[in-house]
Amino acid sequence: MNDINEDVVMTEIGDSCTKQAFAGFKPLLETLKLNFYAGVISDRQLSPYRTLGLPAEHWGLCAQIAQSEDIRWVAGWAEDRGDQIEINVALEKFGDYLILRALVDKDRPKLPSQTPYYWAACRSERYIQDMYGVCFIDHPDPRRWIRHQAWPEDRYPLRKDFPRAGNPATETPPDIDYEFLSAKGTGVYEIPVGPVHAGIIEPGHFRFQAVGETVLNLEERLGYVHKGIEKISEGRNPEQLARIAGRISGDTTVGHTWAACMAMERAANIEIPSRATFLRAILCERERIINHLWDMGAICNDVGFAFANYQFGRLRETWVRENNCLFGHRLLMDRIIPGGVSCDLPKIFVAKIEHSIMILEKELAEIVTLLDFSESLENRLVTTGVLTVDTARKLGALGFVGRSSGQTFDVRHDAPYPPYDQLDILVPVEDQGDVSSRFWIRYKEIKIACQLINWLVGNLPSGDISTKWQQPATNAEGIGLVEGWRGEIFCYVRFEKDNKICRFYPRDPSIINWPVLEKIVLGNIVPDFPVCNKSVNGSYSGHDL
Repeated sequence: MNDINEDVVMTEIGDSCTKQAFAGFKPLLETLKLNFYAGVISDRQLSPYRTLGLPAEHWGLCAQIAQSEDIRWVAGWAEDRGDQIEINVALEKFGDYLILRALVDKDRPKLPSQTPYYWAACRSERYIQDMYGVCFIDHPDPRRWIRHQAWPEDRYPLRKDFPRAGNPATETPPDIDYEFLSAKGTGVYEIPVGPVHAGIIEPGHFRFQAVGETVLNLEERLGYVHKGIEKISEGRNPEQLARIAGRISGDTTVGHTWAACMAMERAANIEIPSRATFLRAILCERERIINHLWDMGAICNDVGFAFANYQFGRLRETWVRENNCLFGHRLLMDRIIPGGVSCDLPKIFVAKIEHSIMILEKELAEIVTLLDFSESLENRLVTTGVLTVDTARKLGALGFVGRSSGQTFDVRHDAPYPPYDQLDILVPVEDQGDVSSRFWIRYKEIKIACQLINWLVGNLPSGDISTKWQQPATNAEGIGLVEGWRGEIFCYVRFEKDNKICRFYPRDPSIINWPVLEKIVLGNIVPDFPVCNKSVNGSYSGHDL
């Protein structure tokens, strides 16, 4: 068997691969070469990355090898290809990404599961099972996940023969037969929570087993707000897709729209103006600050510290009002468009932004000083809901959840995109992994975001804020990667003819982070569940595409 030629493989993997990044993939490729046919590098260009085609029977073994090389599992999605279904998985090492692909026959769609090696693959594979009818061999949990009772067992909504509007029944049968895990023994009891909750949050079901007030097990049941994002995106033009992306999860409209536009721009081989990249980053950092403020207040509120909740809420409201004044929308929806941005920042507003940051930093310092002296707050947050470094790594935890438990990955730092490639991004990391750590990581990220915004507005280039759209070729593909406020957002786009979208898959960080909640509540008391939940703050809508 021939040796691997490093220069050839470097070229095949793609332009984004650096010598450092290749050090992570070379052992994977060499091991694949030694154990089985390493696959065929696809002729399809996935800008700016390349794909590696694998025989379906080697799908699980590939995951086993990748996991042994400490390569991170990022996302999994599928696509109807006529007589076949294409399964895709994105992997990451040292900030570089590799897309694995396998084809299975539609009449008998089977391939080995990657879940035994990657916990993060579990729910994505269950989703593909429900939406495409793919059977993942040796999957540890083949229960129906996303469809509930909305479609018959033999209908698969993301196949091309399924109508966009579906075939809705007059009344959807109740979802009463889901087999939750159970525990038995003296004093063991169950607590069902949801899917309808007392507040204005979206629906999700949580099933506890407990003894006294100690949680023995928690199982989540999500998917109640499935919106059909992927289906309704088919046939849209780039402007329409950008608007849809901004509504995947309303608190991350900037992050998702940016990722979708980045994927489309890469597919179309478009480079946007420097001023537009700076403005996108300003919007994204403002979104980060606003959501972290909201979460910090909610964490305090869940343990009875209402005063802090009021203060964080007041600061957040000040910033969303300023969004409306500066950019025309409180939540910055539809400010990012294919090719650039739809709003500029006049020079007279720069001083206003800098002044707002100064005020925010001053008031935050006063509030956190009060929090530091609150023994009752410390008692409720410290050592509550611990996510160990090892468990965070195995789950692939992202964003502030991962960084509170020793995970250093940040797209802006590890796979930088404009304008972050011009900046030295500081990534705060702790290893306590409790609710307190997730609270203070948010605070540190706010301070860093303020510094970034100050630099961005102070160095804002002149020039256009958008570029003319260039119609991509049929089958042109691209991926977008953005560090949203919850963590890494991954997006895949493929075009069909006439500038229309053929496939759109967005992966919110919540899809990776939701399983964290099931781990951190174990051994905690039931009354600490709300604050554990808020400290993770997964998006129901971002999960339920």
